[in-house]
Amino acid sequence: MIITATEFKTNFGKYLDMVAKEDIFITRNGKTIAKIVNPQISAVDSLRGMLKDIPSDVDLDSLREERISKYENHV
Repeated sequence: MIITATEFKTNFGKYLDMVAKEDIFITRNGKTIAKIVNPQISAVDSLRGMLKDIPSDVDLDSLREERISKYENHV
């Protein structure tokens, strides 16, 4: 979810509840200035929902290996 800094400040409690379900991007003057994430959810789990065309039965280790190999190939 993308919200403005003013909206976040006004409804802080609401967004604290929402971060349990999704990441929150805070903007100021149209630019992202912060990202709030749930520390209980691993980065791989949050990526799984954003990555399209990946079967739901792919395990976390496979996703990790794929991301690491892409990073190593670009360095």
